[in-house]
Amino acid sequence: VQLQAFGGGLVETGGSLRLSCAASGRMFSSYTVGWFRQTQGKEREFVAAIRYSRTTHYGSSVKGRFTISRDNAKNTVDPQVNSLRPEDTAVYYCAADSRIILRSISSPDQYDYWGQGTLVTVSS
Repeated sequence: VQLQAFGGGLVETGGSLRLSCAASGRMFSSYTVGWFRQTQGKEREFVAAIRYSRTTHYGSSVKGRFTISRDNAKNTVDPQVNSLRPEDTAVYYCAADSRIILRSISSPDQYDYWGQGTLVTVSS
């Protein structure tokens, strides 16, 4: 599976973006897909994840502001990110794993496949 994340950009505080993770591979609809973000010098932070069943999980810092969904026909997983804050500024990565159940869905080390990242910058 190859992943490509895009949709980042510069947005003002309170603005919105729709990120997207596009994947190759026939079985992508059965994969668990997660989104993480990282700023320089910090570890990757869990943002959101969606299972094949469309069950969703969110990190505490984005809950209520981010909504993740998947389009199996297009092989994409798209987080809608709203009410952006300067502290949301980071490189956002999508990741995927073929296992239906992960030991810890919020741990980066649970995912085998990673996209290249897309930069989100929120101005104050």
